[in-house]
Amino acid sequence: MFSAIGRIFRTPDLRRKIVFTLAIVSLFRLGSFIPAPFVQFDNVQACLVANQAQGTSGLYDMINLFSGGALLQLSIFALGIMPYITASIITQLLRVVIPHFEALHKEGQAGQAKLTQYTRYLTIALAVLQSTTLITVARSGQLFGAVANQACQNLVSQEWWAILIMIITMTAGTGLIMWFGELITERGIGNGMSLLIFTSIAATFPSAMWMIKESKGWEVFLLVLAVGLVVVAAVVFVEQSQRRIPVQYAKRVVGRRTYGGSSTYIPIKVNMAGVIPVIFASAILYLPMLITQFNQPQIGEEPKAWVVWIQNNLVYGDQPVYMLVFFLLTIGFTFFYVQITFNPEEVSDNMKQYGGFIPGIRAGRPTAEYLNYVLTRITSAGSLYLGLIALIPLIALAFFGANQNFPFGGASILIIVGVGLETVKQIDAQLQQRHYEGLLK
Repeated sequence: MFSAIGRIFRTPDLRRKIVFTLAIVSLFRLGSFIPAPFVQFDNVQACLVANQAQGTSGLYDMINLFSGGALLQLSIFALGIMPYITASIITQLLRVVIPHFEALHKEGQAGQAKLTQYTRYLTIALAVLQSTTLITVARSGQLFGAVANQACQNLVSQEWWAILIMIITMTAGTGLIMWFGELITERGIGNGMSLLIFTSIAATFPSAMWMIKESKGWEVFLLVLAVGLVVVAAVVFVEQSQRRIPVQYAKRVVGRRTYGGSSTYIPIKVNMAGVIPVIFASAILYLPMLITQFNQPQIGEEPKAWVVWIQNNLVYGDQPVYMLVFFLLTIGFTFFYVQITFNPEEVSDNMKQYGGFIPGIRAGRPTAEYLNYVLTRITSAGSLYLGLIALIPLIALAFFGANQNFPFGGASILIIVGVGLETVKQIDAQLQQRHYEGLLK
């Protein structure tokens, strides 16, 4: 292993890519601590400390995880990579609704370039919307959960021009993050956007683990660490698991050349949906909580019954109703997303067009039905796996009193493991091209 790492830094091209990637990541983390204009930095830090001491969780705590803590610090990179993630998901879902998007997807590189451009425009639009919402919540003093409003006056000025400058700054920060990600993809190592998400989540691990140690002691800390290692090993095993469907291609004679006659396979992963269903389910369950924020009772009035029920059952925590709904939503979104991203009929038609067939299965509709049957079985197991992984932070909340930033579970562990494996594979492939021996053995 150490000799392989030494070969990485002795290879000039690979060393340059890794150093460039680390430099961009460092700039990204630096921007997460630079406050936006007209932000009362000392007050924000005091509110963060008070919020952690009370163990409360605000509306934006989950999104704060994906920004590496920049959101609740109201920094220039407060929105993080979330607008781009949301825009990418929306663009992908629009392929089902808008035929033009599906046609662009099938056009190859030129069509993908146009879809990428649409994603960028949508990212900026979402950044304007989200920055406006964030600043509005910060003005109201409701950004830090149950901390008193008087203690959380976060903005130096609330004039319209000051708010406009803050919106422009945070939107520009999102555009800069998007550019950072594309630079890493083009000149660095790994997928840029994924690595920035990886960096944001990994940055919260030390503080989250230290909070568990400070509040629960060394025994619980070591227990959580041991459970975390088991969870990571299980996630790595499942993420690497796949069902390989064999495919054979018949020989074709074109002129004097013979094509085909080869054997390959269609890899169907156990978790084909990745982390998207967990994000979808979290977003849907944040809507009731958001609605209650706009239906707070006036002084002297009794709260509405349905608001009380939502606050008691559908607010993030260890409530059985919330856990059950979250689990079921994750399973449902897993099937939904897999059906969008993997179309058995399209795969069957492509195989038939190029003379491919699954041994023992007739080409055409029987192949599509067989692929759909296998996909449903694999997705059933994958959805249960995703649902259980998503519940780990809630179970930790019930047993250890940890907050939703519990490091070993939910979307965070899926992203950390997935991006880590993909990046290591890319480094391994580049090492094999140059030294005939990779990082992995």
